Amino acid sequence: MRIFVTGTAGFIGFHLARLLLAEGHAVAGYDGMTDYYDVRLKERRHAMLRQNAGFSATEAMLEDATALNAAVAAFAPDVIVHLAAQAGVRYSLENPRAYIDANIVGTLNVMEAAREAGVKHLLMASTSSVYGANEEMPFDERQKADTQLTIYAATKKANEAMGHAWAHIHALPVTMFRFFTVYGPWGRPDMALFKFTKGILEDTPIDIYNNGEMWRDFTYVGDLVRGIRLLIDAVPGGPETAVEDDSLSPAAPFRVVNIGNSDKVQLMDFIEAIETEIGRPAIRNMMPMQLGDVPATWADAALLQRLTGYRPQTPFGEGVARFVRWYRDYYRI
Repeated sequence: MRIFVTGTAGFIGFHLARLLLAEGHAVAGYDGMTDYYDVRLKERRHAMLRQNAGFSATEAMLEDATALNAAVAAFAPDVIVHLAAQAGVRYSLENPRAYIDANIVGTLNVMEAAREAGVKHLLMASTSSVYGANEEMPFDERQKADTQLTIYAATKKANEAMGHAWAHIHALPVTMFRFFTVYGPWGRPDMALFKFTKGILEDTPIDIYNNGEMWRDFTYVGDLVRGIRLLIDAVPGGPETAVEDDSLSPAAPFRVVNIGNSDKVQLMDFIEAIETEIGRPAIRNMMPMQLGDVPATWADAALLQRLTGYRPQTPFGEGVARFVRWYRDYYRI
């Protein structure tokens, strides 16, 4: 297949592109290389991908519709996977406009490019944050999700609504996948695992919100991208494509799928796994709950398994160990 992936210099896009290239697919990447975090890390990821002859990349912003349309048209993809976004729940409290520009305007540009290219399947990233203030767990794709708590989450919920409308108007198959606390090697420096590892290794305090009374469905990045890869082949269509307890829309070739480990882990257990791997305790700075945060997330990943036969399963201790080894190697510690 010919697969166009936005965000290939980013954490998840890099891992997905590597998986697709390893399978022999042609991959065209697209990334804005913004300075939200250290651009050198993004450049390193792209440099690694460029070692494969099946990879090409365009460095431009999602908001640049002309550049995006030209890149998609030149590659003529069978499938588009849209991962690029302004990420970060907490940063959305400081700079909400960046999320509107990248996640709303940019996503509309991707959808329009997909329509013009006539792709067979458009897959787009959403987030567990769309469940917002929901308290019934594990989170199920068929639950009502109208209580987002940050602009980041609101833009992702808007992307889901936009995707449904696009699927209905243009009969374009669209799959939205909701990620649950993704972690692993080559992660973003603003993510908790990265911050905790850095702090413990440098003997500086780590901030632990809600006094550690937090639970997350930690999902290893390798499991996540395997789920995305398998969903590429699970194209939503009419009723004949439905499975048991599906989120498939009755009005469009559109569905929403959770990708999570289906395991609610307490934050303190996650931190202790990092301490064990590094071999020293953290200096813990206990903090109150941060605005816009939620105490727990937990995915029901049964739909993913019914559609693909696959369910994420990497234990968080094993995933943490892989990350710490990568961190030590990358920063030569």
